[in-house]
Amino acid sequence: MSVTEFLSEFTDRDWQEREEGTVRFAMVGMGWWTTEEAIPAIEGSDFCETTVTVSGSVTDPSEVEGTEVERAIDYEAFADGEASEAYDAVYVCTPNALHLDHVRAAAELGKDVLCEKPMEITEERARELTAVCEAEGVTLMIAYRVQTDPATRRARDLLREGVIGDPVSVSGGMSDDMLSFVDGPDHWRLDPDLSGGTTMNDIGIYPLNTTRFLLDRDPVSATGRTWSNQPEFEGTDEHASFEFEFEDGIVLTGSVSHSATEESHLRVVGTEGQLLLDRPFFPGRPRKLVVEREGTRSTVEFDQRNQMREEFDYFAHCLLTDTDPAPDGEHGVVDIRAIEAVYEADETGERVEL
Repeated sequence: MSVTEFLSEFTDRDWQEREEGTVRFAMVGMGWWTTEEAIPAIEGSDFCETTVTVSGSVTDPSEVEGTEVERAIDYEAFADGEASEAYDAVYVCTPNALHLDHVRAAAELGKDVLCEKPMEITEERARELTAVCEAEGVTLMIAYRVQTDPATRRARDLLREGVIGDPVSVSGGMSDDMLSFVDGPDHWRLDPDLSGGTTMNDIGIYPLNTTRFLLDRDPVSATGRTWSNQPEFEGTDEHASFEFEFEDGIVLTGSVSHSATEESHLRVVGTEGQLLLDRPFFPGRPRKLVVEREGTRSTVEFDQRNQMREEFDYFAHCLLTDTDPAPDGEHGVVDIRAIEAVYEADETGERVEL
Protein backbone atom coordinates (compact mmCIF):
# COMPACT_ATOMS: atom_id res chain seq x y z
CA MET A 1 0.00 0.00 0.00
CA SER A 2 1.35 3.45 -0.95
CA VAL A 3 1.61 6.30 1.57
CA THR A 4 -1.26 8.12 -0.17
CA GLU A 5 -3.51 5.06 -0.10
CA PHE A 6 -2.71 4.41 3.53
CA LEU A 7 -3.39 7.99 4.59
CA SER A 8 -6.72 8.02 2.76
CA GLU A 9 -8.00 5.47 5.27
CA PHE A 10 -7.00 7.52 8.31
CA THR A 11 -9.72 8.90 10.60
CA ASP A 12 -8.80 11.94 12.72
CA ARG A 13 -10.73 10.56 15.68
CA ASP A 14 -9.84 6.90 15.31
CA TRP A 15 -10.97 6.42 18.92
CA GLN A 16 -14.54 7.74 18.55
CA GLU A 17 -17.45 5.31 18.54
CA ARG A 18 -20.39 7.38 19.77
CA GLU A 19 -21.78 10.83 18.98
CA GLU A 20 -23.69 11.79 22.13
CA GLY A 21 -23.14 12.21 25.85
CA THR A 22 -21.80 14.81 28.26
CA VAL A 23 -19.28 14.70 31.10
CA ARG A 24 -19.46 17.61 33.56
CA PHE A 25 -16.07 18.88 34.74
CA ALA A 26 -14.78 20.62 37.83
CA MET A 27 -11.69 22.63 36.89
CA VAL A 28 -9.23 22.39 39.79
CA GLY A 29 -6.74 25.23 39.53
CA MET A 30 -7.68 28.45 37.75
CA GLY A 31 -4.34 29.60 36.40
CA TRP A 32 -3.83 30.93 32.90
CA TRP A 33 -3.61 27.49 31.28
CA THR A 34 -7.03 26.53 32.63
CA THR A 35 -8.70 29.84 31.83
CA GLU A 36 -7.08 30.48 28.44
CA GLU A 37 -6.66 26.95 27.06
CA ALA A 38 -8.69 24.32 28.91
CA ILE A 39 -12.03 26.07 29.49
CA PRO A 40 -12.25 27.50 25.94
CA ALA A 41 -11.45 24.02 24.58
CA ILE A 42 -14.28 22.51 26.60
CA GLU A 43 -16.66 25.19 25.35
CA GLY A 44 -16.13 23.90 21.82
CA SER A 45 -16.03 20.21 22.69
CA ASP A 46 -18.51 17.46 21.82
CA PHE A 47 -18.66 15.58 25.11
CA CYS A 48 -17.72 18.03 27.89
CA GLU A 49 -18.92 21.02 29.85
CA THR A 50 -17.46 23.03 32.74
CA THR A 51 -19.84 23.24 35.69
CA VAL A 52 -17.57 23.94 38.70
CA THR A 53 -14.35 25.90 39.22
CA VAL A 54 -11.98 25.31 42.13
CA SER A 55 -9.24 27.74 43.12
CA GLY A 56 -7.37 29.28 46.04
CA SER A 57 -9.14 32.59 45.61
CA VAL A 58 -12.67 31.88 44.47
CA THR A 59 -13.48 33.35 41.08
CA ASP A 60 -17.00 34.57 40.41
CA PRO A 61 -18.39 32.17 37.76
CA SER A 62 -19.60 35.17 35.76
CA GLU A 63 -15.98 36.26 35.36
CA VAL A 64 -15.04 33.05 33.54
CA GLU A 65 -15.55 34.23 29.99
CA GLY A 66 -17.65 32.09 27.68
CA THR A 67 -18.87 29.62 30.30
CA GLU A 68 -21.99 28.89 32.28
CA VAL A 69 -20.29 27.64 35.44
CA GLU A 70 -22.73 26.64 38.18
CA ARG A 71 -20.45 26.88 41.21
CA ALA A 72 -17.10 28.38 42.21
CA ILE A 73 -15.48 26.94 45.36
CA ASP A 74 -12.12 26.91 47.08
CA TYR A 75 -9.80 23.95 47.61
CA GLU A 76 -11.01 23.24 51.14
CA ALA A 77 -14.64 23.15 50.05
CA PHE A 78 -13.66 20.91 47.13
CA ALA A 79 -11.94 18.42 49.46
CA ASP A 80 -15.01 18.49 51.73
CA GLY A 81 -17.22 17.46 48.83
CA GLU A 82 -19.06 20.74 48.35
CA ALA A 83 -20.77 20.93 44.94
CA SER A 84 -19.79 17.32 44.19
CA GLU A 85 -23.26 16.68 42.80
CA ALA A 86 -22.59 19.25 40.07
CA TYR A 87 -19.72 17.47 38.30
CA ASP A 88 -18.71 13.99 37.14
CA ALA A 89 -14.95 14.34 36.66
CA VAL A 90 -12.14 16.74 37.54
CA TYR A 91 -9.32 18.35 35.60
CA VAL A 92 -6.35 18.98 37.89
CA CYS A 93 -4.12 21.83 36.71
CA THR A 94 -2.35 23.11 39.82
CA PRO A 95 1.41 23.31 40.54
CA ASN A 96 2.97 19.87 40.06
CA ALA A 97 3.66 19.17 43.73
CA LEU A 98 -0.01 19.74 44.59
CA HIS A 99 -1.41 17.20 42.13
CA LEU A 100 -1.38 14.30 44.57
CA ASP A 101 -3.48 16.07 47.21
CA HIS A 102 -6.05 17.30 44.70
CA VAL A 103 -6.28 13.96 42.90
CA ARG A 104 -6.67 12.21 46.24
CA ALA A 105 -9.54 14.53 47.16
CA ALA A 106 -11.25 13.87 43.83
CA ALA A 107 -10.75 10.11 43.99
CA GLU A 108 -12.17 9.92 47.54
CA LEU A 109 -15.27 11.64 46.17
CA GLY A 110 -15.51 8.97 43.47
CA LYS A 111 -14.67 11.39 40.66
CA ASP A 112 -12.67 10.40 37.58
CA VAL A 113 -9.50 12.42 37.02
CA LEU A 114 -7.72 14.06 34.11
CA CYS A 115 -4.41 15.18 35.65
CA GLU A 116 -2.00 17.55 33.93
CA LYS A 117 1.50 16.44 33.12
CA PRO A 118 3.91 15.97 34.76
CA MET A 119 1.66 14.01 37.07
CA GLU A 120 3.84 14.80 40.12
CA ILE A 121 7.38 15.82 41.09
CA THR A 122 8.83 12.43 42.08
CA GLU A 123 8.33 8.83 41.07
CA GLU A 124 7.24 7.99 44.61
CA ARG A 125 4.48 10.61 44.61
CA ALA A 126 3.43 9.66 41.08
CA ARG A 127 3.06 6.03 42.12
CA GLU A 128 1.04 7.08 45.17
CA LEU A 129 -1.24 9.19 42.97
CA THR A 130 -1.85 6.19 40.72
CA ALA A 131 -2.47 3.90 43.68
CA VAL A 132 -5.00 6.32 45.20
CA CYS A 133 -7.09 6.24 42.03
CA GLU A 134 -6.85 2.47 41.78
CA ALA A 135 -7.90 2.05 45.42
CA GLU A 136 -10.95 4.28 44.93
CA GLY A 137 -11.87 2.68 41.61
CA VAL A 138 -11.79 5.89 39.57
CA THR A 139 -10.38 6.41 36.09
CA LEU A 140 -7.10 8.33 35.85
CA MET A 141 -5.72 9.82 32.65
CA ILE A 142 -2.58 11.94 32.38
CA ALA A 143 -3.07 14.95 30.11
CA TYR A 144 -0.72 14.22 27.23
CA ARG A 145 -2.60 16.32 24.68
CA VAL A 146 -0.08 15.61 21.90
CA GLN A 147 -1.18 11.97 21.92
CA THR A 148 -4.69 12.94 20.78
CA ASP A 149 -3.50 15.31 18.03
CA PRO A 150 -4.36 13.87 14.57
CA ALA A 151 -0.85 14.71 13.31
CA THR A 152 0.78 12.63 16.02
CA ARG A 153 -1.67 9.75 15.67
CA ARG A 154 -1.17 9.76 11.91
CA ALA A 155 2.61 9.72 12.39
CA ARG A 156 2.32 6.71 14.71
CA ASP A 157 0.23 4.83 12.15
CA LEU A 158 2.77 5.59 9.41
CA LEU A 159 5.55 4.22 11.61
CA ARG A 160 3.53 1.10 12.39
CA GLU A 161 2.92 0.63 8.66
CA GLY A 162 6.69 0.69 8.11
CA VAL A 163 6.62 3.71 5.81
CA ILE A 164 10.17 4.74 6.84
CA GLY A 165 11.35 1.20 7.56
CA ASP A 166 12.62 0.34 11.00
CA PRO A 167 13.13 3.35 13.31
CA VAL A 168 16.81 3.88 14.12
CA SER A 169 17.03 7.23 15.93
CA VAL A 170 14.90 10.12 17.15
CA SER A 171 15.81 13.75 17.75
CA GLY A 172 13.59 16.35 19.32
CA GLY A 173 13.38 19.55 21.25
CA MET A 174 11.26 22.37 22.54
CA SER A 175 12.00 25.93 23.59
CA ASP A 176 10.25 29.09 24.71
CA ASP A 177 10.97 32.34 26.54
CA MET A 178 9.34 31.54 29.86
CA LEU A 179 10.29 34.75 31.65
CA SER A 180 8.25 36.70 29.10
CA PHE A 181 4.96 35.09 30.14
CA VAL A 182 5.22 34.13 33.83
CA ASP A 183 4.25 36.53 36.59
CA GLY A 184 7.71 37.30 37.92
CA PRO A 185 10.51 35.40 39.70
CA ASP A 186 8.12 34.05 42.35
CA HIS A 187 6.19 32.02 39.77
CA TRP A 188 5.74 28.41 40.90
CA ARG A 189 7.57 26.99 37.87
CA LEU A 190 10.75 28.64 39.20
CA ASP A 191 10.31 26.99 42.61
CA PRO A 192 11.80 23.45 42.51
CA ASP A 193 9.72 22.41 45.51
CA LEU A 194 6.56 23.06 43.51
CA SER A 195 7.73 22.24 40.00
CA GLY A 196 10.18 19.42 40.68
CA GLY A 197 12.50 20.96 38.07
CA THR A 198 11.83 23.52 35.40
CA THR A 199 12.84 22.51 31.87
CA MET A 200 12.71 18.70 31.94
CA ASN A 201 9.45 18.48 33.90
CA ASP A 202 7.78 21.30 32.02
CA ILE A 203 8.86 20.87 28.39
CA GLY A 204 11.43 18.04 28.22
CA ILE A 205 8.54 15.69 28.88
CA TYR A 206 7.07 16.49 25.42
CA PRO A 207 9.74 14.93 23.18
CA LEU A 208 10.17 12.11 25.70
CA ASN A 209 6.52 11.16 25.94
CA THR A 210 5.77 11.69 22.25
CA THR A 211 8.65 9.39 21.33
CA ARG A 212 7.26 6.74 23.64
CA PHE A 213 3.85 7.14 22.02
CA LEU A 214 5.15 7.00 18.44
CA LEU A 215 7.43 4.02 18.97
CA ASP A 216 5.32 2.19 21.56
CA ARG A 217 8.52 1.64 23.53
CA ASP A 218 9.87 2.84 26.88
CA PRO A 219 13.36 4.14 27.69
CA VAL A 220 15.81 1.75 29.30
CA SER A 221 18.54 4.24 30.23
CA ALA A 222 19.16 7.97 30.34
CA THR A 223 21.88 10.55 30.55
CA GLY A 224 21.70 14.33 30.49
CA ARG A 225 22.83 17.72 31.63
CA THR A 226 20.97 20.73 33.01
CA TRP A 227 22.22 24.27 33.59
CA SER A 228 21.12 27.85 34.16
CA ASN A 229 22.47 31.26 33.16
CA GLN A 230 19.92 33.81 34.35
CA PRO A 231 19.50 34.60 38.07
CA GLU A 232 15.75 33.96 37.94
CA PHE A 233 16.52 30.27 37.43
CA GLU A 234 18.82 29.98 40.45
CA GLY A 235 18.18 26.66 42.20
CA THR A 236 16.51 25.08 39.20
CA ASP A 237 17.27 24.47 35.51
CA GLU A 238 16.93 26.83 32.55
CA HIS A 239 18.28 24.53 29.83
CA ALA A 240 18.68 20.77 29.48
CA SER A 241 20.10 18.26 27.03
CA PHE A 242 19.36 14.54 27.21
CA GLU A 243 19.76 11.15 25.63
CA PHE A 244 17.38 8.25 26.19
CA GLU A 245 18.07 4.76 24.93
CA PHE A 246 14.96 2.76 24.10
CA GLU A 247 14.30 -0.89 23.57
CA ASP A 248 15.85 -2.24 20.34
CA GLY A 249 18.69 0.26 20.67
CA ILE A 250 16.78 3.30 19.38
CA VAL A 251 18.19 6.53 20.83
CA LEU A 252 16.34 9.80 21.46
CA THR A 253 18.61 12.84 21.68
CA GLY A 254 17.30 16.29 22.39
CA SER A 255 17.47 19.61 24.13
CA VAL A 256 15.01 22.00 25.75
CA SER A 257 15.27 25.59 26.90
CA HIS A 258 13.12 28.13 28.72
CA SER A 259 15.20 31.04 27.38
CA ALA A 260 15.06 30.79 23.60
CA THR A 261 12.78 31.44 20.68
CA GLU A 262 9.60 29.37 20.47
CA GLU A 263 10.29 26.13 18.59
CA SER A 264 9.47 22.43 18.73
CA HIS A 265 10.08 19.38 16.57
CA LEU A 266 10.44 15.62 16.61
CA ARG A 267 12.23 13.70 13.86
CA VAL A 268 12.28 9.90 13.48
CA VAL A 269 14.92 8.47 11.16
CA GLY A 270 14.40 4.98 9.80
CA THR A 271 16.13 2.50 7.52
CA GLU A 272 14.08 3.65 4.50
CA GLY A 273 13.21 7.28 5.21
CA GLN A 274 12.38 9.81 7.88
CA LEU A 275 9.38 11.45 9.47
CA LEU A 276 9.21 14.95 10.94
CA LEU A 277 6.61 16.44 13.25
CA ASP A 278 7.09 20.20 12.95
CA ARG A 279 5.94 22.36 15.91
CA PRO A 280 3.87 19.55 17.47
CA PHE A 281 4.08 20.73 21.09
CA PHE A 282 2.41 24.17 20.95
CA PRO A 283 -1.39 23.82 20.88
CA GLY A 284 -2.15 27.10 19.16
CA ARG A 285 0.38 26.79 16.32
CA PRO A 286 -0.04 25.23 12.86
CA ARG A 287 1.53 21.79 12.83
CA LYS A 288 3.07 19.90 9.94
CA LEU A 289 3.87 16.24 9.31
CA VAL A 290 6.58 15.68 6.72
CA VAL A 291 7.55 12.25 5.33
CA GLU A 292 10.65 11.52 3.25
CA ARG A 293 10.97 8.20 1.48
CA GLU A 294 12.78 7.04 -1.66
CA GLY A 295 13.91 10.56 -2.47
CA THR A 296 10.41 12.04 -2.20
CA ARG A 297 9.46 14.62 0.43
CA SER A 298 5.73 14.97 1.21
CA THR A 299 3.88 17.23 3.60
CA VAL A 300 0.92 15.30 4.92
CA GLU A 301 -2.35 17.21 5.18
CA PHE A 302 -4.54 16.78 8.26
CA ASP A 303 -7.19 18.60 10.22
CA GLN A 304 -5.61 21.24 12.51
CA ARG A 305 -7.64 20.35 15.58
CA ASN A 306 -7.42 22.00 18.99
CA GLN A 307 -5.19 19.67 21.02
CA MET A 308 -6.90 20.48 24.31
CA ARG A 309 -10.35 19.90 22.84
CA GLU A 310 -9.27 16.53 21.45
CA GLU A 311 -7.78 15.58 24.81
CA PHE A 312 -10.91 16.45 26.78
CA ASP A 313 -13.23 14.78 24.28
CA TYR A 314 -11.07 11.64 24.23
CA PHE A 315 -11.11 11.39 28.03
CA ALA A 316 -14.86 12.05 28.22
CA HIS A 317 -15.49 9.52 25.44
CA CYS A 318 -13.54 6.91 27.42
CA LEU A 319 -15.74 7.59 30.46
CA LEU A 320 -18.95 7.46 28.41
CA THR A 321 -17.96 4.17 26.77
CA ASP A 322 -16.37 2.61 29.88
CA THR A 323 -13.01 2.45 28.09
CA ASP A 324 -9.63 2.76 29.79
CA PRO A 325 -7.69 5.80 28.49
CA ALA A 326 -4.30 4.96 26.99
CA PRO A 327 -2.12 7.47 28.89
CA ASP A 328 -2.96 6.18 32.38
CA GLY A 329 -1.14 6.58 35.67
CA GLU A 330 1.41 3.86 35.06
CA HIS A 331 2.22 5.47 31.73
CA GLY A 332 2.84 8.78 33.48
CA VAL A 333 5.05 7.20 36.14
CA VAL A 334 7.51 6.07 33.45
CA ASP A 335 8.06 9.68 32.39
CA ILE A 336 8.67 10.85 35.96
CA ARG A 337 11.23 8.11 36.53
CA ALA A 338 12.96 8.94 33.23
CA ILE A 339 13.10 12.65 34.05
CA GLU A 340 14.49 11.92 37.50
CA ALA A 341 17.16 9.84 35.77
CA VAL A 342 18.26 12.87 33.72
CA TYR A 343 18.72 14.91 36.90
CA GLU A 344 20.56 11.99 38.52
CA ALA A 345 22.83 11.64 35.48
CA ASP A 346 23.55 15.34 35.64
CA GLU A 347 24.70 14.97 39.24
CA THR A 348 26.75 11.79 38.80
CA GLY A 349 28.01 12.22 35.25
CA GLU A 350 27.00 8.63 34.54
CA ARG A 351 24.29 6.95 32.49
CA VAL A 352 21.34 5.83 34.63
CA GLU A 353 19.59 2.53 33.99
CA LEU A 354 15.81 2.57 34.16
